[in-house]
Amino acid sequence: MIRDIANSDLNSIVYVIKETRGIDLGEYAPSSLTRRFLRFMEIMQIWDVKELVSKTRSNKDFADNFLHEITVCVTEMFRDPDFWVIIRDKIIPILQEKKSIKIWHAACSTGEEVLSMAILLKEAGIYNRVEITATDINETVLKIARKGIYLKNKQEINIKNHQKYGGQFPLSDYYGIQDNNVIFDEDLLKNVEYKFHNLAKDQPFGQFDLIICRNVLIYFNKVLQDKVLRSFIEGLNKGSYLGIGSKESITTSNSARFFNAVSLEEKIFQLNPKTGNN
Repeated sequence: MIRDIANSDLNSIVYVIKETRGIDLGEYAPSSLTRRFLRFMEIMQIWDVKELVSKTRSNKDFADNFLHEITVCVTEMFRDPDFWVIIRDKIIPILQEKKSIKIWHAACSTGEEVLSMAILLKEAGIYNRVEITATDINETVLKIARKGIYLKNKQEINIKNHQKYGGQFPLSDYYGIQDNNVIFDEDLLKNVEYKFHNLAKDQPFGQFDLIICRNVLIYFNKVLQDKVLRSFIEGLNKGSYLGIGSKESITTSNSARFFNAVSLEEKIFQLNPKTGNN
């Protein structure tokens, strides 16, 4: 069993992914990439980096599966419930004064947090005035997110999170059960557009009142973190909001000076009203 990957081999894997799938992972944190590469190699029972590189280059299905496994992020509905309480109680009352609201869920994975936002907005009575754009680098997870269908055995943690958050209605009011799946109401997705977007190189594609990007920056090195934060600044309207993951920070970033903390504990920030667009 291979336990580590030399820097030269790590660079070879990053290069072949860029060559075959057009995705540049060069500015991801090396420690994070190494863990993900090793996990994939163990799953596939590949014990040599040269074999991994060869299969990635020669087999499209293998390369797609590899990319899926290393870019998918574990997610839950209403993950870190106190984060959603702040969004509901402090951010939404301000945003609902606008005629229309635009929200970007960056690196949305399989869409559980997008559904969380849709439920929050529906219970606030403003969902019909909101446009949600949800993006990810992984086409496979986007297909799952668009359907809103998940395994029933994964609902237990979602229900516990929702209860801690304190929703108006039971989470089960928003989905039906068929065989081993839960199928969320199509109405929750009617104002959501899912699209491919690579945070490492793609520019923002609109102006938003709230950007949610949670538990993703932690996988980037400092250079890429700064780049992504600058991109968010360009994509935020003046005085708009950014929410990141509980284990993430922007305080050491060059972009930190452009944000004011709404909740340091829950990692929610407001773009300085003198910064941004409009």
